[in-house]
Amino acid sequence: MPSAKGLMPLILVVGMLLSMSGWALAEEGEAAVADALAERLAEKEAGLRDFYAAREGRPAWQEAETVGGFAAALRSLEADGLTPQDYRPDALVAGYRQVQAEEQAPAARARFDLQASRILLTALRHLQRGKVDPHSIDPDWEVPIDAPPLDLAAVSRAVDGQRFEQAFALARPSAAPYERLRAGLARYRHIERQGGWPKLPQRQQSLRPGDIHDDVPLLRERLAIIGELEVMVADLFPGVESGAADPRRYDDALVEAVKRFQRRHLLEVDGIIGPRTQEALNVPVGERIAQIRVNLERARWLLHGLPDSFVLVDIAGYRISYFRPDGRVWRSRIVVGRPYRRTPSLRSAITHLTLNPTWTVPPTILREDVLPKVRRDLGYLWREDLMVLGPSGQRLDPREVDWSRPGNIMLRQRPGPQNALGRVVLRFPNEHLVYLHDTPAQGLFASEQRAFSSGCIRVQGVLELAQHLFDDTGTPAHVASLVAKGATRNIYLERPVPVILHYWTVHPGEDGELVFRPDIYQRDAALLSALDRPLSG
Repeated sequence: MPSAKGLMPLILVVGMLLSMSGWALAEEGEAAVADALAERLAEKEAGLRDFYAAREGRPAWQEAETVGGFAAALRSLEADGLTPQDYRPDALVAGYRQVQAEEQAPAARARFDLQASRILLTALRHLQRGKVDPHSIDPDWEVPIDAPPLDLAAVSRAVDGQRFEQAFALARPSAAPYERLRAGLARYRHIERQGGWPKLPQRQQSLRPGDIHDDVPLLRERLAIIGELEVMVADLFPGVESGAADPRRYDDALVEAVKRFQRRHLLEVDGIIGPRTQEALNVPVGERIAQIRVNLERARWLLHGLPDSFVLVDIAGYRISYFRPDGRVWRSRIVVGRPYRRTPSLRSAITHLTLNPTWTVPPTILREDVLPKVRRDLGYLWREDLMVLGPSGQRLDPREVDWSRPGNIMLRQRPGPQNALGRVVLRFPNEHLVYLHDTPAQGLFASEQRAFSSGCIRVQGVLELAQHLFDDTGTPAHVASLVAKGATRNIYLERPVPVILHYWTVHPGEDGELVFRPDIYQRDAALLSALDRPLSG
């Protein structure tokens, strides 16, 4: 009988042979699944074929650790505002166990592999381009989703290494605003888990600086929860240390915190707790979470393929930003369309500027706004410096027009200080005939919420923006000199400048804090409903 020492080499050899046999069986099984995959891929969608082509036909989901890790990663998509159950992580794990427990044929294992890969590609597509098709909720949508092709070879390597967060990162927008929205979502969900924030009782009178009221400690707590006040005993209960101040006094520190809150919610920044400020304070944290989720979806539609230099019109934020080629950013206030004459979302390019423009009254404004005024008082035409033109452009005498049935006339306003378009118009092709322009009504820019126009965008300081566009595109023109000449003139840019008009009701501020805006066009509810609708199939 061999000694224990003599048995050791024999045991090692047998172990190696058994291990090699296991490897061979595993390779043989994987090869059989790969053959079954190849038979089925010809009839599958292009995305699946491309994914397996990047893998040279190898199956991806034959190991328990890989499937389990993928299921856990799918549950983490909640951090992007998506619904993990859309991707059925529990059913995925159960399906794998069933296939393995029954030792099913390679064809069944191939079907499971295809199913899991389809779920992966669906999740990646949702992260990259959004779950909801924007055209399904906004028929006027004109912004192409310019996401780059996915690097499926890199995705395949991430799957093999069970680095699913890395695979997701390849798909989701890499822009800083998207990451700030994700961070904000995590923060507000944490607040929700802690019980949310208190609701202020309805008040008949506004709470003003210096007032003493029982609601003040509750207001302190509300603002401390979201970080407008530092969370300190002295903040929540003033006078604890000194024993002097009344904790019910609406003091200067709290007023400043309220003003910050108002600024982040596009309210009038006056420190007064009136009806609109109280309404914003009492929005439940769950509604704020839903609002962030909706805007993460909008970010997935937009934040890909952005040029280095472009003009961004933030409709719900009443702001315009020009990202210049040298890295500087020019920002200003804007006036946008009223709720019943909405400024559309679109993507185009500024091609030329009109200096000292005339203004031809658009048909809708003519029919709904101007004609009723003219019928009441013909002098309106002279006060607004409006010419009456016939169908072929001939000048008509207003007194000879039957204003009850004016026919196919046009009203055109001459250039001048009262022209509705001001002194300059920035033009870009679009079906809605909207553009960026100056305005004689400069006082409207003082309001925090500025939905006053008929769809076009009025820009504060637009002459400065126009000069930047000329300078940055090498267009030899001086705005102030040309405006002073008074003549109407079109000047084409040497290079068109991309322009994007987009609608955000939550956006990270310059300091990273989330800014919540009123949903002036009532678009959030339809998008949230579509985002929460379960996937079919």
